[in-house]
Amino acid sequence: MTTKLMPMLPLRGLLVYPKMRLHVDVGRDRSIAALEEAMERDKHIFLVTQKEVKVENPTAQDLYGTGTIAYIKQLIKLPNGTLRVLVEGVDRATWTNYEEARKFNQVQVTVVASEVEEDIETAALLRIAHDYFARFAKSSNKITAETVALVEEEKNPSKCADLMMTHLPVKIADKQEVLAIANVKKRLDYLIIRMHDELEVIAVEKKISARVKEAVEKTQKEYYLREQLKAIQDELGASEGKTGEVAELRKRIEQAGMPEATEEVALKELNRYEKLPAASAESGVIRNYVEWLVSLPWTKATEDRLSIEHATDILNRDHDGLEKVKERIIEYLAVRQMTKSLRGPILCLVGPPGVGKTSLARSVAESLDRTFVRASLGGVRDESEIRGHRRTYVGAMPGRIIQGMKKAGTINPLFLLDEIDKMSNDFRGDPSAAMLEVLDPEQNNTFSDHYIEEPYDLSNVLFIATANDLSTIPGPLLDRMEVISISGYTEQEKLAIATNHLIPKQREEHGLTKSQIIFKEEAVLDIIRYYTREAGVRNLERQIATVCRKVTKMIVTGERKRVTINAKMVIELLGKHRVRHGSAEKENQIGVATGLAYTTVGGDTLQIEVNITPGKGKMQLTGKLGDVMKESAQAALSFIRSRTEKLGVEADYFDKHDIHIHVPEGAVPKDGPSAGITMATAIASAITNKAIKKEIGMTGEITLRGRVLAIGGLKEKSLGAHRAGLTTIICPKDNERDVDDIPESVREALTFKFVTAADDVLNLALDGGF
Repeated sequence: MTTKLMPMLPLRGLLVYPKMRLHVDVGRDRSIAALEEAMERDKHIFLVTQKEVKVENPTAQDLYGTGTIAYIKQLIKLPNGTLRVLVEGVDRATWTNYEEARKFNQVQVTVVASEVEEDIETAALLRIAHDYFARFAKSSNKITAETVALVEEEKNPSKCADLMMTHLPVKIADKQEVLAIANVKKRLDYLIIRMHDELEVIAVEKKISARVKEAVEKTQKEYYLREQLKAIQDELGASEGKTGEVAELRKRIEQAGMPEATEEVALKELNRYEKLPAASAESGVIRNYVEWLVSLPWTKATEDRLSIEHATDILNRDHDGLEKVKERIIEYLAVRQMTKSLRGPILCLVGPPGVGKTSLARSVAESLDRTFVRASLGGVRDESEIRGHRRTYVGAMPGRIIQGMKKAGTINPLFLLDEIDKMSNDFRGDPSAAMLEVLDPEQNNTFSDHYIEEPYDLSNVLFIATANDLSTIPGPLLDRMEVISISGYTEQEKLAIATNHLIPKQREEHGLTKSQIIFKEEAVLDIIRYYTREAGVRNLERQIATVCRKVTKMIVTGERKRVTINAKMVIELLGKHRVRHGSAEKENQIGVATGLAYTTVGGDTLQIEVNITPGKGKMQLTGKLGDVMKESAQAALSFIRSRTEKLGVEADYFDKHDIHIHVPEGAVPKDGPSAGITMATAIASAITNKAIKKEIGMTGEITLRGRVLAIGGLKEKSLGAHRAGLTTIICPKDNERDVDDIPESVREALTFKFVTAADDVLNLALDGGF
């Protein structure tokens, strides 16, 4: 027996016999490597079939023991990266010594020669096999006459047996069984048995088919009779069944007020539906389509209530704070009242979770007397969710926009597009691109849904979108919306919200009366300061609910009849303080500067510490700082080094000392350029041994030349400074215009120092000046 080492190619659901040709598509990395190795050697490769098709990376246990040595006649690389190879079987073979060490699988192959005996028994078996094969081809209609003729012409018993098995529609395991039989007589014997079994199965199938055909003819007969009955009913003037349904739909189409072109389409589809049999699959598809067309609002509209006083009352009743948003809504109403016609603007309310974006949209709808519809876009990845599916697909339906319009029942609802920043895209399309047409006032009067296929007017809809983060909204989509930022609430606004809205709501939900639970103002402020850390009020509501729940238990168990919630009772019910805010230093410090930071839950203070030690001029940064903040530290150090003479230190001071800048709370990531002047002040303080004034907080970006550039979030940072007990804020001159956004109570308590140069910062912050 011939034995040699060969690369191996595992096949899934395929099997190649000797002398047979077959095209195989190869995509697995190890299989491709095996083909490339075979091409470099002698173009021979060992083919072996997997026992299970689903196995992606087969091992020795997943493969049959017998395979085929094949010659690679052609190799083509397809555009998708796979290889299409034409192979021709050469010899049966078994394998041993499965090797996986290389990029490809390699085995020791032993050729198995076919055992052919040219005697009368072999001739008889071959004749019987030919007879069975011809009968099978005739009975099954799965084998062509050309194939039967090709088999009849083959005189080699071994090759003839393999050829028959190739064309039989049997399982791979049965074909593998034939491949493993070296003795031709046994092979023919096994083949005859398999064809006999298949002929028996075909006979049973024909009996079953005859019974099914009889049943189908009976159904067709019943359908014919039903159609006759329907015709008789029509003659008698009956309106039952499909006839009455079609008449009802036609009436609804005529009353829907559709555009003329759309009405023609609806009537045309209805005529098709009328002619189709009720059992037809297409009948249901057409009926659903017509139902959608007549269910959509085409002309029905609600009349806007343009009373500015009414809108103001509703907005003030439901929301404390949010003055800019309220002002924008009132402006819209004023223009609408003046002009009597205005396309609905597309507003985008942007802010952290829990600040009341969705509830604000509800209040706007109520103030206008418009129907409110909400579509949540969070997690939408399929364009069809917006535009709908083509009617050719099973289970097709319109997109969320058309579904929302059907739910609204009017052509001018207030449509809330919630979480518009959380749409994503994949291979099924980009839903944000589909939203471009929805939110473009110049295009949305002819919005096209893939399911409806007819233009639909969205120009009367007042769209309001909500988002947490503008950076994730694509530019073209953002350009179509008017952005209104809701940064969060001040402590006083949260106190008003809790007093006017949250406490009454939770008191009612927990079955408590005003006399049973009384909240002191100091208690509500403690809950806001020490048990929540957020821009909105969701967690505040949860904490108030917790208090109410525990009080309810006290009253039900008879422990107390009424409870007054003060600061001490808050600690008793909610536990120790959970949130720690930054606070002002108790005395002037050297090398410690107080910066102002912006977070997603509001503003806070940030202590920046600097230590100077003898060394070789190295700078060390700690406190989990981001790349931008590290660059600010380097810029701040470069500026201070340029002021060596003014600082009163030797020219080589920085070459002989190491500087360590640390921002406490090292587990919290920190980033942003607005700590530049704070770092520069801390470094200057540590070098000159001058203390920094304890009442001062600062924020601003620094340049190498010492210019102070504008920053964002001045309102939130000012609120954080006020809460921490600071009295003076140093900030860039360019941010002077942002002071108007700060609540008046906070503005009056703080002194703002606007600067353009870092030298001014040092003069203001260092005790004794710079």
